[in-house]
Amino acid sequence: MKNIVVMMPGFSADCLETLEEIAVENAQVFKRYGGQNFAAIPCLNDSQAGMLMIWQLAMRELKGWV
Repeated sequence: MKNIVVMMPGFSADCLETLEEIAVENAQVFKRYGGQNFAAIPCLNDSQAGMLMIWQLAMRELKGWV
């Protein structure tokens, strides 16, 4: 495998530890073993789409409570 794109769906926001471990360290390991292109997709963070998704999930789970 020469090309890889990595997503972190378990995280809603980037943090330095995650970025360091996944986007930097794993990219180095991947390239050390012959990989050529490594891309880490950023989390949704506080983007409009990210906030809308969190709001929709909260509203769905809170039905009947609010």
